[in-house]
Amino acid sequence: MSRFHIPLPDLGAALSSLQIPEYRSLWWAGVFSFMSVQGQFVLRGLLAWDLTEREGALGLVYLVFGLTMLITTPFGGVVADRFAKRSVLLWSQGLIFVAAALMALVVLVDVIEFWMLLLASVCQGLAFAFYGPARVAMAAELVGREQLGNAITLSLLSMNGTRVFAPSLAGVLAGIAFVGIGGAYILSALMSFVSLLQIWRLPHRVASDATPRNPFSEIIAGVKYVHSDRSLRRLVAASFFVIMFGFNYVAFIPALVEGIFDLSDTWVGFVSSASAIGAVAVSLPLAAKADGPGGARIMVVSGLGFGLGVMLLGAAPTIWVVFLIAIGIGGCTTAFQSLSNTLALSAASDHMQGRVQSLMQLSFAGFGIAAAPIGALAEAIGLRKTLAVMGGIAAVATMVFAILERSAVRGNSAALVDA
Repeated sequence: MSRFHIPLPDLGAALSSLQIPEYRSLWWAGVFSFMSVQGQFVLRGLLAWDLTEREGALGLVYLVFGLTMLITTPFGGVVADRFAKRSVLLWSQGLIFVAAALMALVVLVDVIEFWMLLLASVCQGLAFAFYGPARVAMAAELVGREQLGNAITLSLLSMNGTRVFAPSLAGVLAGIAFVGIGGAYILSALMSFVSLLQIWRLPHRVASDATPRNPFSEIIAGVKYVHSDRSLRRLVAASFFVIMFGFNYVAFIPALVEGIFDLSDTWVGFVSSASAIGAVAVSLPLAAKADGPGGARIMVVSGLGFGLGVMLLGAAPTIWVVFLIAIGIGGCTTAFQSLSNTLALSAASDHMQGRVQSLMQLSFAGFGIAAAPIGALAEAIGLRKTLAVMGGIAAVATMVFAILERSAVRGNSAALVDA
C-alpha cells in the first residue's frame, strides 16, 4: 500500500444541511433557478454583442441590472425580515420566469431590440433584489446558526454547479441553427417554472415580527446596525469592492472570446463554465469546514487569488490559458463569497439577517453599475489592460481588509492585556 494518502472531504459534514427536507427543497429550487438565470446572463450578452458589437453595450446591460438592484435590494432585505420568505421567493422567481418567457417570444418572432435587453435586465435585477436576501435568510431559518456556513456554501454550490454546464449549454443551443437563442430562452423559462414548483413545497412561516413599519426607517436601521459593528462594516465594504470590480470579468467574456480570440458563441459558454469547475471543486471541502475557525484567513487568501486571477486573465496568450485561469478564479470566488457571507450573517442578530444579507448583496449591484464605465474604459485602453486594473482593485481591497482586521485583533488583544 502507498504511504501517501490524499484526504477527502467528509461527505456527511459537507452535505449535512441537505439532510433537512425543507432545506433540500430550497436547495433544488436554487439549482433550477440558477440554471435559468445563468443561461439568461449568457444569452443577453450574446444578443447585446450581436446587436452592437461594442463592449460598452455589454456594460450597459449590466449597468441597468446593477442600478435596479442598488435601488431595490435594501427593500428586499426589509421584506425578508418582515414577511413570509416563501411568498417573497414565489413572487421573485415568478418574475424571472415571466422575463425568460417574454424574451423567448420576442426572439422567436424576430422583433428583438436592444432596449428589450435592458428591460430584461431590470426584471432580473428586481427579482434578485428580493430573491437573494429571502433565500439566504430562509436557509438560516431552516438549518439554524450551527450549520449556517454549510448551508450558505451549499447554496453557492447550487449556483456554481449550474455554471459548469448551464452557460455552455446556452451557448451551444444558441449556436445551433434550428434551436438558436429563442430555443435557449424557452429552456430557461422551463427551468424557472420547475424552481417555482420546488418553492411551492416550502413551509409557509409567518414572520415573527410583521408589525407594519416605515420601510425607509427599516433600511436606515439596518445600515446603522452594520455601521455600528466594525467587523460587519469591514466585511460589507470588502465584499462590495472585490465583487464590484473583480467579478465584472464575467460581463466581458463575450468580448474576450469573440473580440480578441475570434471564436464563436459556443466558446463563450465554455469559458463561462470553466470558472464554475473551479467553484464546484472547492465547494465540498469548504462546506465541511465553513463553520470552523480560520474563515477570515481563507477569505483573504481567496480574495487575493481572485484579484490576481483577473489580472492574469488580461494577459492570457491563448484560449486554453484562459480556461485554466478561469478555473482558478471560480474556486477563489466561491471561497470568498461563502466565507464573507458566513462571517457577516454569523455576526448579525436574527432580526437583522435579511437586511445584512441585502447589504452584502449590494456588491452585485455595484458590479452591474461599474460594468458600463469599465466597458467604456475597455474601449479606450483595451480589454486586456482593463482586466488588469479590475483585478488589481480587487486585490488591493482584500489587502486593506486584511490589514484592518489584523489591527483590530491586535487592538482587542492589547485591551485584554491592559484589563
